[in-house]
Amino acid sequence: MPDVSVVVIVYNDADRLPTAVQSVLDQTLRDVEVVIVDDCSTDRSFEVAQHLAATHPGRVRAFQLPENSGAGGEPRNVGIQHTKGRYVMFLDSDDVLELNACRNMLEAAEESGSDIVSGLCVRLHKDTRNQKRDEWYSWLYSTTRTLESVTELPDLFVWDTLCTNKCYRRDFLVENNLVFPKGMFYEDLLFIADAYLAANGITLIPNQVYFWNVHEQAAVKSVTNRRHEMTNYIHRLEVHKRIDALLEQRGLPEMKLAKDVKFLKHDLVLHLRDLPFRDDSYRREFAELSQEYLASIAPEAYERVQPIQAICAYLLQQSDWDNLIPAVDTLINRDKVSSPLAEHDGRIYWCDGHFDDAFGREVLDVTDIGYHEKPVNQLFLRNQLTRFSASGRTVSLAGRITNPLGVIPAGAQLKGELEFSARRRSLQSFQFPVQALRHEGDTVFWETAADLTAKLRPLGIVDTIWDVRLRLVVDGVRTTTRLTVADTELSGGLPVRPRLTRMVADHLEPHVSAKGHLAFRLVSEGRNGERVQELITRGVRGKPGTLAKTGYRKAKELRKKVTSGDNKLRAYHEVFSRLPIKKRTVVFESHLGKQYSDSPRAIYEEMRRQGLDFEAIWSYSGSPKAFPKGVTLVRRWSLPYLKALAQAEFWVDNQSYPLKLTKRPETTYLQTWHGSALKNMGFDQPTLKAQTRQQQAEQQRSLDRFDRFLIRSEHDVHTLARAFRLKEKTLLRVGYPRNDALVRTRRRETELGRRERGPLAAELGIPDDKTVLLYAPTFRKAGGRHGRFELPFDVERFADQFGDRYVLLVRSHYLNHVVLPPTVEGRVIDVSARHDVTPLLALADGLITDYSSVMFDYALLDRPLVFFTYDYDEYVHEGRGTYFDLLEHAPGPVVRTEDDFHETIKSFETQALEFAKSRKEFVAKFGEYDQGDAAQSIVDQFFAQWSR
Repeated sequence: MPDVSVVVIVYNDADRLPTAVQSVLDQTLRDVEVVIVDDCSTDRSFEVAQHLAATHPGRVRAFQLPENSGAGGEPRNVGIQHTKGRYVMFLDSDDVLELNACRNMLEAAEESGSDIVSGLCVRLHKDTRNQKRDEWYSWLYSTTRTLESVTELPDLFVWDTLCTNKCYRRDFLVENNLVFPKGMFYEDLLFIADAYLAANGITLIPNQVYFWNVHEQAAVKSVTNRRHEMTNYIHRLEVHKRIDALLEQRGLPEMKLAKDVKFLKHDLVLHLRDLPFRDDSYRREFAELSQEYLASIAPEAYERVQPIQAICAYLLQQSDWDNLIPAVDTLINRDKVSSPLAEHDGRIYWCDGHFDDAFGREVLDVTDIGYHEKPVNQLFLRNQLTRFSASGRTVSLAGRITNPLGVIPAGAQLKGELEFSARRRSLQSFQFPVQALRHEGDTVFWETAADLTAKLRPLGIVDTIWDVRLRLVVDGVRTTTRLTVADTELSGGLPVRPRLTRMVADHLEPHVSAKGHLAFRLVSEGRNGERVQELITRGVRGKPGTLAKTGYRKAKELRKKVTSGDNKLRAYHEVFSRLPIKKRTVVFESHLGKQYSDSPRAIYEEMRRQGLDFEAIWSYSGSPKAFPKGVTLVRRWSLPYLKALAQAEFWVDNQSYPLKLTKRPETTYLQTWHGSALKNMGFDQPTLKAQTRQQQAEQQRSLDRFDRFLIRSEHDVHTLARAFRLKEKTLLRVGYPRNDALVRTRRRETELGRRERGPLAAELGIPDDKTVLLYAPTFRKAGGRHGRFELPFDVERFADQFGDRYVLLVRSHYLNHVVLPPTVEGRVIDVSARHDVTPLLALADGLITDYSSVMFDYALLDRPLVFFTYDYDEYVHEGRGTYFDLLEHAPGPVVRTEDDFHETIKSFETQALEFAKSRKEFVAKFGEYDQGDAAQSIVDQFFAQWSR
């Protein structure tokens, strides 16, 4: 009895069958048999199978169905009946097994006793230049593990629905009567679902076991490449219904919900992508089929998918084609805004209508995505091509650009140009002016004509595909759109004159890109065009072409290596660090280059105030716009950045320069840090304590680079300094330079006996009679449906209840992002984009926070603080722990529920006196060295000699 029987099914695939079978015969596990089942092929497939059986007697057997079954299920059923092995595997004739697949899976099955062993499948895209590889849901196979039931891992059930990357105990298949449905596409989905649910033990191994060869350009398309056929969709829905019945029989509602989520995220999306290119009859039939099945999907599933996926499913249910087809454009091009959007009752919705349906309002509500907060240059707008014609040398085009919420004002000055650019980067592009632009309803209409023959001059071989973009300028601000084709008919070609030779191509032909956009390709209409193209292709694939491509790839690889992390480190240590130190050079960095803020900014500005002679270099990550003029800007981790650090006389930052950079002895590193500690830091964190000695030593080496570490209280000495294992000589007890402004503000208020708001309030549009509250929470891992930090209270309720007296400023942590609904405009203001929090602290009449270190800074102003710690137990006891009990030491009320939070805000005015003593004690304990002169003290100690 063989250890493993591999069932190989084949239909009209005579040429590839021997390769598949050979991949089984070559297995390192020798006791393997091959059972070939031919689905009544019309080519030589069965003859090839018989020849293989005759060539390998005892190891290969061949069988043929009397008539074609129409799908892969029945051939596998017949194969199972003829297997003799203790274990069964399945292989398609156009795929292959990994060399050790049978051995690895058999060993895992024998060791675990599982009914099913599943390994990693790798898809090989055979039509691509380098045979692109992608691993099939690899996160499921990160390590070896055995499940007693598939319910322990619902993701396995809903995502890995292949039958071919698995090994089954034969007795398990027979005893449970596990068979494939006959004559139905997607037969493996139903088979594997039934098998998963019946299995007593499923073992997953991280080994590659199956290579799925994808031939997208094959003359005969596979089932997965024929999704536009209605039969394909009918079969998919039928399989899903049967799987739902299995789950219902077994009482597994959570598994059903997980499968519903997968259907909305994956199965439905695959078919929706084709809808814009199908006629009305196809769409109607598709909708009728879909609506019946969508009605069975739990509403909760819509909450667990991306907004646009839920929107498309809902609009399909409603047969709202006017809004669905544009929505599919966003489904394909995730960042595109393809709808004009609608504002209703202070919320932003994907489209107008459906407001009488509570579920529809919930699904279509896109307020939290934040479209309404973005300017036109940050929006990728849908540009629907409405007219296309090619005549002679000229192409005439017209279209409509979506104008969501009137982001393109009616009175705006508009200019536009069409750009035709070769898809390959670094090649040429050509521009043509847009002749007409005007507002039409909730769109901007445009039209133009371009003489492509006269102006567009392709090379002719390397630039065969040309993309089209419309660049729109709105009051001097530019946004770029792509031309969505949808159901606009494209016909006709235009003559062109390639620079290299017209024998290769002599016409531009319009076509639709994979993402639904207008593009052109070079074609030849001459008699010899195909022959010339064949010769060129042969040359490109021949020895000269191979040498040229090899040289290009080597150059590309060399460039990639030079700019890789490891080589940048080598450049820093072996090249840049041997250059001489540049005297009077300081590299400043704040929050990993994300901001121009904090104590590094305060020190820099004090140096400028004193008129010192030095070169200031600021690191940035992201946009450099908010950084000061008159400095050298270097992008973090770039080669200029590394060179600047290697040659600088001083480093000044508040977090950390890249950990693996060794500081030169001639360089002085001033670490200002970014806040006193409530949360455990450094080696007091459980994660760092659990590291190996080597890992801890690497971490310590990065901390030992600090020559000076700023301290604002003895609390810092007992917490931060200890946690970072810093020596006493490193500590600089001068306070935080960023807090000098707060100390001076408090002193001035005391002297004047009143508050002075300054210009920031007017800049933010805050009325003089409104009290300003600042909500500044600590970092949270992004969550929620839209992947953003969600406020722990209903901001609209807050604005309605307190908006007549207060203006709430919201400043999320710099690693978080928050979106506010338009209903709170003017009453709640998002100030998260402002780099420096200090001016906001100075402006605020009160601070609302949780565990953020801004509490220590704001206390210096002696103004009310409120601590909204809605997740206190989880954060303190289940997280990394804290140095002191906030409930005991907080200089203001600590609340945990939204109702208590509101009650506290109602009594806000009384807190100034009620907690005055607590605030004074808090500052004495945590801010004793903040005396308002930290920046001056540091400049005097380290930079005074740089006077002009």
